[in-house]
Amino acid sequence: MIEEIYKAAPSRYEAGGMLYRRAGRSGVLLPAVSLGLWQNFGDTVPFDRCRRIMHYAFDHGITHFDLANNYGPPYGSAEETFGRMMKGSFAPYRDELFISTKAGYDMWPGPYGNWGSRKYLMASLDQSLKRMKLEYVDLFYIHRYDPETPLDETLQALVDIVKQGKALYVGISRWPADALRYGFEFLDRHDCHCLLFQDRLNMLDRQAIDAGGTGVASDSGVGFVAFSPLAQGLLTSRYLGGTVPDGSRASRNAFLKSDRITPELVERLNALNGIASRRGQTLAQMALSWILSHREVTSVLVGASSEEQLASNLDAIRNLSFTDEEFAHIDRLGVE
Repeated sequence: MIEEIYKAAPSRYEAGGMLYRRAGRSGVLLPAVSLGLWQNFGDTVPFDRCRRIMHYAFDHGITHFDLANNYGPPYGSAEETFGRMMKGSFAPYRDELFISTKAGYDMWPGPYGNWGSRKYLMASLDQSLKRMKLEYVDLFYIHRYDPETPLDETLQALVDIVKQGKALYVGISRWPADALRYGFEFLDRHDCHCLLFQDRLNMLDRQAIDAGGTGVASDSGVGFVAFSPLAQGLLTSRYLGGTVPDGSRASRNAFLKSDRITPELVERLNALNGIASRRGQTLAQMALSWILSHREVTSVLVGASSEEQLASNLDAIRNLSFTDEEFAHIDRLGVE
């Protein structure tokens, strides 16, 4: 069934709304805040809710929608949800959208449904395109580093995917700095410049900076996209009281273990919240602003379970300036 076509807000690109940043050394501009469909967009969520959130996102200048083959739950269902949008609401707007997907984690049983082989990457993207009702994606990522498959095999598959017209650009996610440097050089030698490097970054986890990944990307003319900006919900108001609320990720031990919520961490979170309050922000908004204040960052991925939550996150771009004192205080509280 084809969904009713909606009319996007005429104001979606007006000045004073979304900020757009150049992706490394390329012609691509991405919204400072992008929508990730990792959770909240699978079969366990009513489609009408997913559609309302995506409408709100696009109406407010979010042009970049980030997926992966196994996003859901269950696997593949987030791409299927997006496919329904492409058949319906988003059909007239394909050329205004920047759509990314990935492969590299487990997707189907057996030896060919995981990691970084040419066979897996090619087959996975073909499946993703069918689920999303697309002829091509704007960006295809290798989702993680594979220590067993030769890097040249993985990287050549990315090159060939672009040459086949199934992706306009390629990206790399979660690779260590040395492999990342090699990957960028390989792709450049094969006339397939890497557009984006994606990795986890938030005020409590700065490995992407400390291990050199953001620096390697910047030096190579590659943009950087940050995921998990709120540390699986830690950098929200949810845990400031020192308890684990029912329904939270920590209560389900889903991607965030309840034993992480220690008195010491809660004290640090409340101190960070105090800084945010003085800035006129929520803790979550400051967490997003802090990431976007780094010059290497092209865009930050946020999830959303409602339009209201997404609206609050978008307000983060209204205040991206930090004093040296604020940066220093956040640094002291963020490092474990």
